[in-house]
Amino acid sequence: MSKKLVALCACPMGLAHTFMAAQAISKAASELGYEAKVETQGADGTQNELTVKEIREADLIIHAIAITPMDVERFDNVEVYEITLQEAIKDAKGVIQRIEAEK
Repeated sequence: MSKKLVALCACPMGLAHTFMAAQAISKAASELGYEAKVETQGADGTQNELTVKEIREADLIIHAIAITPMDVERFDNVEVYEITLQEAIKDAKGVIQRIEAEK
């Protein structure tokens, strides 16, 4: 059974950094053996929206954000690791490995 990672990336502009962070997290998660889904929230709205079921089934949940995400109540009662978009872009793999070590 594969490990599941979900992430939410959001910034006020929702242009380059949101998608760079999403891509970095997806790539790093895949390299580390995760099945990943990343939701983005930005100027063009919400894309690849995470369901409550996907959130509940996730082994690891990351928010790479610069603003408070929309519909954040979906993440109530689950452990969320919050990082900056820059951290995700620069070292998503390292971030995931640090979170794994803390669990």
